[in-house]
Amino acid sequence: MTIKKFIAAPLVALSFALALTACSSGTPGGNSTASGAGGTFNSGNSAYDAIINAGAVADQATVDANQWAKAVKAAGVLRVGGSQTSTLFSLLNPTTNVVVGFDAGLSQLLARYIIGDAKTNLTLVTSSTREQVLTSNTVDTVFATYSITTARMQQVDFAGPYYSSQAGILVQSTNTTITGVADLAGKKVATQQGSTGVALLAQEAPQATVVQLPDNASCLAALQQGQVDAYVIDESILLNSLVTNTNVKLAGAPFGPMDNYGIGLPKGSDAKAFVNAWLQQIMDDGTWLKLWQATIQAMTNTTQVPTPPTIGSAGN
Repeated sequence: MTIKKFIAAPLVALSFALALTACSSGTPGGNSTASGAGGTFNSGNSAYDAIINAGAVADQATVDANQWAKAVKAAGVLRVGGSQTSTLFSLLNPTTNVVVGFDAGLSQLLARYIIGDAKTNLTLVTSSTREQVLTSNTVDTVFATYSITTARMQQVDFAGPYYSSQAGILVQSTNTTITGVADLAGKKVATQQGSTGVALLAQEAPQATVVQLPDNASCLAALQQGQVDAYVIDESILLNSLVTNTNVKLAGAPFGPMDNYGIGLPKGSDAKAFVNAWLQQIMDDGTWLKLWQATIQAMTNTTQVPTPPTIGSAGN
């Protein structure tokens, strides 16, 4: 896997401590074959690698019938827009220079399904640049906790949804004044520029002063340094911060509408049907759950096992 930057952004030093549960491959369905061995993917974590290298591989006829997938296979690499700083979803291992996590794993499984091996090329994106990398053909797909919205569907197609979340509130661990969304009135609240958090705060906390920052790292740093009183974004993103920081905590219950994450794809291509069929397959054969257990569950110790959302349920 190679990684390139689409935007210039300062990178913070990251510790890599992903404890993964041992998993075996499920039985694939549809026009595909499974190979429990033979994949070359190597992140440095054998349990995670076993999930990726056991992923289903589409037969040649299935790939040839889809122009988008056929082009990806011909290139020999899946170009992915994503992150390398999201602890649960896509985190760079600085030793191996490979990203792992729920989003990263899905992109690697998709690459394996199309190409026969999990070969990806990562372009770093933020909330405000995801559409641009797709419309400019810089990437083939975006896996980046990418919320499906009507406005975004005007520019890109979405497969999925593949995961659902609500908004959460992150505060300093010593904060006792913010216990829910009602307490954000009169407070400085960070959220990511271009994210759904901007509109949500305007609706749910109109008296808050919203501070828009480029990415998760910037919002978290602003909170830790006392520049803002709270940080609001999808709770699944905030969970990342709890894994590696003891000076922050979640305040109150999740709020707002369900945020459905989709797989970003070029507008008007035939990619959506192909990716939806693959996504349904990994949900049905247990691969989706095994990847979730090996990433999000392993890092947060949550006991609430999610049910995959229904594909197409977000109006996409």
